[in-house]
Amino acid sequence: MTEKRMSRWYFGGLASCGAACCTHPLDLVKVHLQTQQEVKKRMVGMAVHVVKNDGVLALYSGLSASLCRQITYSLTRFAIYETVRDMMGNTGKGPMPFYQKVLLGAFGGFTGGFVGTPSDLVNVRMQNDVKLPPEQRRNEGVLNKPILKLTFPKLFIYICIYNFFLNFCLQLACYDQAKQLVLGTGVMGDNILTHFLSSFIAGGCATFLCQPLDVLKTRLMNSKGEYTGVMHCLRETAKLGPLAFYKGLVPAGIRLVPHTVLTFVFLEQLKKYFGIRIIS
Repeated sequence: MTEKRMSRWYFGGLASCGAACCTHPLDLVKVHLQTQQEVKKRMVGMAVHVVKNDGVLALYSGLSASLCRQITYSLTRFAIYETVRDMMGNTGKGPMPFYQKVLLGAFGGFTGGFVGTPSDLVNVRMQNDVKLPPEQRRNEGVLNKPILKLTFPKLFIYICIYNFFLNFCLQLACYDQAKQLVLGTGVMGDNILTHFLSSFIAGGCATFLCQPLDVLKTRLMNSKGEYTGVMHCLRETAKLGPLAFYKGLVPAGIRLVPHTVLTFVFLEQLKKYFGIRIIS
């Protein structure tokens, strides 16, 4: 008889919240870099500027919205992905093919994006408020009314260009596939080193491929009317050159890769110690 542990539906949300608490300052610096029209500061310079002007705690501006985003978006996407994957895995047909993991991840990510986009919009605006003069700040909170003024079509545009679905199908599908390949070699067991290596690969792939969409998403969410739509934002960003789509790539990678690693390491540990026991 062998014992196996399965994830509970809410473990993904808890793991993502833990990772967000560790990486939020990097996410804030990334947002500040992406919303520069011209490259005036690099990663370290931007971080120093924020701390110098508003103090160390300013690096955690928008943390409440970030945690709200994880509770809505990440909990939803993980619940869908892991529940369906485990159900299909119990049929005795072996692991899901990679293309099915990608499709399932895309569906889970899009659904999570639909639920989590309002809190992510507030998160971006709260983070960017720090660098604005006091009279220009929105001073929005997670439960403030300005978010309710957005119409459904506008929210839907954010969802369509936002890389939630792409990011997640790459993240979790690549993690599952990398873990399967690593374990298949027989060199490494199902331990924390395997989880680290697999999540590092997944985070690297997601960061590079999703960065252009992430830049557009950040600019649109932080807009005060500068852009008439997605295509207008795309054209204006393109005028700054191809590298404009990769503004903030280094802090995005420094944030997303550790965030991915921490999320999956936390998730695997939650599963190991508190997961559902399956005896076979």
